[in-house]
Amino acid sequence: MTEIATIRKNSREEIRISIDEYMGHRLCNLRVWYLSGDEMRPGKHGLALRLDVLPEILAALQKAITRGKGGDA
Repeated sequence: MTEIATIRKNSREEIRISIDEYMGHRLCNLRVWYLSGDEMRPGKHGLALRLDVLPEILAALQKAITRGKGGDA
C-alpha cells in the first residue's frame, strides 16, 4: 500500500487515499478510517477504483466544484 493523502472528515473519522494492489490489479482506494480507542481502524465504507477511471472521476469532481460554486459546468 502506498498512502497518497489523509483528509480529516470529522473529529473521529478521516478519509485515506492510497494505491493498492488486488489480484494483480493496481487500484486507487478511498476508505473511511475511524477512531477506535487510541488507534485509527479502516471502516467498511470506501471505494476501490481502477487507475484508468481516475481522470473521468477527477473531471466529474471538478464539475461538482464548479456547480457547487454556482457555475455552469
